[in-house]
Amino acid sequence: MILRLTPILLAIAYGLVMYHFSAWRTRRELDAKSTELADPGLRALCARMARALDIARIRVDIYEVDPVNGLAAPDGRIFLTRGFYEKYRKGEVTGEEMASVIAHELGHVALGHARRRMIDFSGQNAVRTVLVTVLGRFIPWIGPMIANLLMSLLAARLSRGDEYEADAYAAALLTKAGIGTAPQKSLLTKLEGLTGMRGRGTPAWLMSHPKTAERIAAIETLEARWVKA
Repeated sequence: MILRLTPILLAIAYGLVMYHFSAWRTRRELDAKSTELADPGLRALCARMARALDIARIRVDIYEVDPVNGLAAPDGRIFLTRGFYEKYRKGEVTGEEMASVIAHELGHVALGHARRRMIDFSGQNAVRTVLVTVLGRFIPWIGPMIANLLMSLLAARLSRGDEYEADAYAAALLTKAGIGTAPQKSLLTKLEGLTGMRGRGTPAWLMSHPKTAERIAAIETLEARWVKA
């Protein structure tokens, strides 16, 4: 009995080790390559959102990498990449649109997504290890491919759900802060161009983020519901 459970126990142990290692590696990377945001305009917008949340301040750091992105770390910190900040400085993105990114990442933190994603990543690696082992015994060549595909589908589905929830949180916060959802929606229409992903055809069922039109429609559904209320 114990021998039968050994692969599962090893996978669980592997998942725990991966979680702690990934959290440590992420924290060290962000600490080494980030500084606090100093831009007066963006700090003023952060102050408006902080008042809406009834908290003292919202700290945002600049992560010194080129890709355009916003990040919510497992420890609750919010980051904008240098690449994203430079788009703002060049006028390609407005301050209010940057505020919508910060609000979105705050949503990931407030809703527990940032920490859960790290746990999910470690857990999925553990489950993938078990599936590869089990399926590999019965389907030697195709088994590992099936295991990887199944875990990719699961990860994409979980991630899309998180994005909708973070969008809803951001829409509510931006509305309460008097910024509104227009910058949030306008940024979504720009994202593919800003990130250089325009025209790259990832299958919808493997996408980690919902399609732009679907995200905007979800925000507008929320707005319509709030108007009726």
